[in-house]
Amino acid sequence: MGIRTLPNMDLLSRRARGGQSSAIRDLLEQARRPGMISLAGGIPDPDAFPLVRLADIAAAAVADRGRDTLQYGLTAGEPQLRAAVASQHGAVDEDRVLITTGSQQGLDLLARCLVDPGDVVVCAEPDYLGALQTFRAHGATLEALPVDADGIRVDVLEARLEAGLTPKAVYVVPNFHNPTGATLDLLRRLALERLAASHGFVVIEDDPYRELAFDGPVASPGAPPANVVHLGSVSKVLAPGLRVGWMVGPEWLLEAVAIAKQAADLHTSTLTQAVVAEAITAPWFGEHLDGLRAHYRAKRDRFVDELQAGLGDRLEFHPPRGGMFVWCRDTEGLDSGRLLSTALDHGVCFVPGAAFAVADADASAFRLSFATLADDEIGPAVDRLARSGPRDGLPDPPGSASAHLVDRVHLLPVVRAHAVRSRRDDGAREGQDEPPAGPQDRRDGLHRERSRRDGRRGLRL
Repeated sequence: MGIRTLPNMDLLSRRARGGQSSAIRDLLEQARRPGMISLAGGIPDPDAFPLVRLADIAAAAVADRGRDTLQYGLTAGEPQLRAAVASQHGAVDEDRVLITTGSQQGLDLLARCLVDPGDVVVCAEPDYLGALQTFRAHGATLEALPVDADGIRVDVLEARLEAGLTPKAVYVVPNFHNPTGATLDLLRRLALERLAASHGFVVIEDDPYRELAFDGPVASPGAPPANVVHLGSVSKVLAPGLRVGWMVGPEWLLEAVAIAKQAADLHTSTLTQAVVAEAITAPWFGEHLDGLRAHYRAKRDRFVDELQAGLGDRLEFHPPRGGMFVWCRDTEGLDSGRLLSTALDHGVCFVPGAAFAVADADASAFRLSFATLADDEIGPAVDRLARSGPRDGLPDPPGSASAHLVDRVHLLPVVRAHAVRSRRDDGAREGQDEPPAGPQDRRDGLHRERSRRDGRRGLRL
């Protein structure tokens, strides 16, 4: 009897067949070119990892407690880590804490438990790509709110609710938003919580940058209200390779999430949970956070100074008060996708704003990340960006790598707007725009070289 060979595409699910690589993935291929300086990736500086301390903790966790730390664990997380996280949230009950394999998994699990195809999820315009991909993959209809220096416009949300909008969830990055760097104003945050209680939706607070505040620590989030779930992670304050995050929320929701997590991965690594629990409760951890803030603040200051000196007459931007990103707009209206095509030729890359768009992209906007720049790269990066511009109105050569990339960047908001309209028209109970992106801060073999960044890394976007 012969072996039957099936076409590979016939074996894929409908969701997988409908997926396509994002423009940012294509951009990362360009970032691997020798001599390229990357302003694209949303990853922490490996020079700031507490390597010696983590190595010592990990060695002791295996040598002294290996029978436990290398064994299967509890789906909701190990008690020591859950207690440590609970203490950071106003001593909430540990039953309101669930440990996740990075905060990206937390997003995916929440989408699985909250979103049916066609349900409305409110987000910002623009917003974190990993969240948008996750919600789309589960069939959500995304409703975008404008964002300004004080975060999402909660007053616009209120008006839409009064007009009949019925969201299942509202997604926010409350501190140092990716990509805009904005922080949600306290009064807006309280107003959002009141709207959640009165209209019956869940607020998802994704808060990976909270500890990277340049003007002093941000206040503890405390115990979330009944309709709020808070996501946290050690990816930006210890190391993303640990893959440890958490959610703090209502028990009715966490019970459902725990069941979904059982099917996903049984539990988060018991070994890395033990390492994280020991690290974040150690006496040195507070000093480590202070050092991180100083480290990134110095990078921010130098980068913003260089931007102002080299591009201040061309770019509009606000120095971020924390996080890793500067959100820029070209005051002359130059399309950032076209700017990218010439920037690549000059040896610098960034992420055009269209990559973060829900439907209506700001063509002149783009995101710059300063987190991994070496001191001797900051000036050259800005200089290369300053020398980039339109090729006298001429398009890129057909078939060139930059032309392909720019076409994909411009196509993203068009495809997304079409998908949103289609879902509203027919309920869209089957199709999705994009497949799950998977963990966005997964990294493959980081090799830091002072003379260049050649892109050999998996980037959180």
